[in-house]
Formats: sequence, C-alpha cells, structure tokens
Amino acid sequence: MGGSSSPCASCKLLRRRCTKDCIFAPYFPPNEPHKFAIVHKVFGASNISKMLQELPIQQRADAVNSLVYEANARMKDPVYGCVGAISFLQNQISQLEMQLAMAQAEILCIQMQNNNNNLCEIQINNNDNNL
Repeated sequence: MGGSSSPCASCKLLRRRCTKDCIFAPYFPPNEPHKFAIVHKVFGASNISKMLQELPIQQRADAVNSLVYEANARMKDPVYGCVGAISFLQNQISQLEMQLAMAQAEILCIQMQNNNNNLCEIQINNNDNNL
C-alpha cells in the first residue's frame, strides 16, 4: 500500500487489494484518483504496469508524469494528443518570429529615415554657414 492505510488510486479504481509491493502506489496516491483514472482510460492498467516494470525505479516518476500529460492531451485531442499541442505552439512561434522580423525591419526603416533627415539638416546648416 505504499506506506499508507488506504489503497492507492489504481487499486481503488480497479477494486484490487493494494499490496506493499504495488507498482502503482508510489505514483498514484489515494488522494489523486483522477490521475490514475485518466491514464488508465487512455493506456490501460496492464500497459502502464508493463511500462513501469521495464523502467529503472529512478525513471518511473518521470514516466508517470509523461503518461499523465499525454493522457490529458489525448482527452483534449484524441487524434494528435501532445503532437497537436506541439504543432500549435510551433506555428505560434513561427508567426511571432515573423512579426518580430517585421517590427525590426520597421524600426530599421525609421532609424534610417531619422539618420537621413539628420544628414540633410547638417548639410543645410553647413551650406548656411558657408554663405
């Protein structure tokens, strides 16, 4: 039971007896039942168990966090999941980079106009002084 008196979220949802060596207990605490429910709905308890067993213990928490993130993304976008979110953000970056380049070009044009006006004023002042 992972050191607590109540079963972990996975054992509770699957209506199993939570043993002290339950692979889910450290990652799906009883106070976060939604976390396992969504991962179970997308990947299935058997697949999650197999994935966790194949990983070294120090990588399991990160794997569970990734599974939870992907499961949430799959619920929002069943076809693309995380890839859909990544593509959207990449498109947004491209648009912002284009806007930034346009703003920088506009600033450069304004600076060049100011420099040209200053040059014209200097030339006019020099011509006036020569008279």
